[in-house]
Amino acid sequence: MISSPTSADHTPDALGTATALSGTADDAHFLLCRNTYHVIGMGRSTVYRSAEAAASALRDGAVTAVVGAVPFDIREQVSLIAPDRIELHHGRWIPQTVALGDHRAGRPVAQSRIVAAVPSPADHRRRIATAIDRLADPHDALAKVVLARALTVHSAVPVTGWEVAARLRTIDPRGSVFVTDLPGPTSGSLSQLVGASPEVLIRKRGNIVSAYPLAGSSARLTDSRLDAEQGRALANSTKDRTEHRFVVDALRAALAPLCRTLDVPDEPELMTTPTMWHLGTPIRGEIADPSTTALDLAMAVHPTPAICGTPTDLARDHIVATEGRRGFYAGAIGWAGAPTRGRDGTIVAGDGEWMVAIRCAEIAPGGREITTWAGGGIVADSDPDTELAETDAKFATILAALGIR
Repeated sequence: MISSPTSADHTPDALGTATALSGTADDAHFLLCRNTYHVIGMGRSTVYRSAEAAASALRDGAVTAVVGAVPFDIREQVSLIAPDRIELHHGRWIPQTVALGDHRAGRPVAQSRIVAAVPSPADHRRRIATAIDRLADPHDALAKVVLARALTVHSAVPVTGWEVAARLRTIDPRGSVFVTDLPGPTSGSLSQLVGASPEVLIRKRGNIVSAYPLAGSSARLTDSRLDAEQGRALANSTKDRTEHRFVVDALRAALAPLCRTLDVPDEPELMTTPTMWHLGTPIRGEIADPSTTALDLAMAVHPTPAICGTPTDLARDHIVATEGRRGFYAGAIGWAGAPTRGRDGTIVAGDGEWMVAIRCAEIAPGGREITTWAGGGIVADSDPDTELAETDAKFATILAALGIR
């Protein structure tokens, strides 16, 4: 059931309004909070391990919505759920309004410490140098690859994704936050993926599709004058603009066959988070087939060169050979509604939105072991020391929520 408990904007109306949900959100397993609305999924009607099966159920009307996460490597199992109930609220998620007991507090997660770095900073530099050598080879088709490293954090007390999300929301009230359950390492166990992604993979509202890819980054600085110079340097960086163009071109190629019209600006713009400068390009189009769901669109564009590289297969294989499995880091997290028919019989497209799963952490069952990741795009003229520093800056978001920085 899709509920619209508030006088929401066009987002819930496009999915159809139902009776407001009563009771608490004790069975909530999914949250996506954006600036203008947020979605909460509760209960598990059906669990999908295949994106194709979930997309088919949406198109056939077997379910009204799916929520959850898609892994970085689309050859692996997804974690998608058709919830018993899904609430779409107008306005931002305020943690105190969600009846989740102690999860309401926006306090830092206490007594956390970093216990491992995989790979070590020195090994990450070496991995980048190896990739640069390959990228500089004129006989190798690989043009960009995104390499990441991970930190393992131990918490002396159990924590939940909802607590971390509340803290992320407190740190940056304008930011997007998400939480979703994931299958744990043993049968019946659950992990949680939580984060504050700045990057929209795909958004669908009616027949309009939009994306906001980010590629090309630099750290924010505390001195306002130097920080502004840092932003200008990023905007004029040939290396970063080249890296960004790979992403924009890939999204254009993936979306053009699905759209009647597609607007892709020639130049990127600067966007900021509290810790990073990014190059971003707002992409907008009109869908040709109204039965196309937001999940269909997400699977058509994921993984983009922003978190994988280009060509996709070569970059993915290099990443897997170098890093091993990423799991749901650099995957996609979001929701999709099923298409419905209007009174005149025409199809009303199912809305939805998917974020790139970055600036995130996975909390293992028990709530004491937390893994977080940060990566950066590598091209032929990348510098290993600069790329390593970029990952340090990107870790800051999650580590601050864990009370470490």
